[in-house]
Amino acid sequence: MINLVGLLTIVKKEVRRVLRIWLQTIIPPAITMTLYFIIFGSLIGRRIGEMDGVPYTTFIAPGLVMMSVITNSFGNVVSSFFSGKLQLHLEEMLVSPLSYVTIVIGYVVGGVVRGLLVGALVMVVALFFTDLYVVHPLVTIATVVLTAATFSLGGLINAIFAKTFDDISIIPTFVLAPLTYLGGVFFSIALLSPFWQSVALANPILYMVNAFRYGMLGTSDVPLGAAFAIIIGALAALFAVALVLLHRGTGIRH
Repeated sequence: MINLVGLLTIVKKEVRRVLRIWLQTIIPPAITMTLYFIIFGSLIGRRIGEMDGVPYTTFIAPGLVMMSVITNSFGNVVSSFFSGKLQLHLEEMLVSPLSYVTIVIGYVVGGVVRGLLVGALVMVVALFFTDLYVVHPLVTIATVVLTAATFSLGGLINAIFAKTFDDISIIPTFVLAPLTYLGGVFFSIALLSPFWQSVALANPILYMVNAFRYGMLGTSDVPLGAAFAIIIGALAALFAVALVLLHRGTGIRH
């Protein structure tokens, strides 16, 4: 079902694309996160003090890493796949002997690579502002890889439906950004009232951020098992949806 040669070819194409335009794909997120650390960590963080038993700058560091991973893995696949539709080279790939599973995994791996590269760079930036440590390495790695793969699939589905460049910015602007900012990046949901805590628990990004924070700092607002169940469930559901859409030819057949 998976053509290894075809898969490696797609992955190489995607990774080369990320590295070729690194000034657009790698550096800008690091600059943005540096500003977040300066404003929210160093300036505002001094007045806040500690949160969940750690300095505020240390508390937000895992959240900012995950924010960069989520936005960049999503953005990489949605822009690459949609460009393939516009430039018509996607049609050549679809009529080739490659299975849809191979095509989907190839694009997802490209998104994961970009997400991890940016996340690693943000981690290095964070070290200039606070001391970081990793309490549970396996939990940290599993969370960041599964989350990057999940949002890479989200970007692929967005690109399948998109007809114009405006369409590929709707989900990141009106769905992804609000959920990310309210996903526990900057605060613990223990600060919220019981009603708003219940509302916050409906946000899947909250579980991803807290699972990653648990891996690094050993603290979380949600049970780790629930977090992984939601991440793996979302990954499997989005993978199935992407395959169904490609089989139906949604957005790619005229």
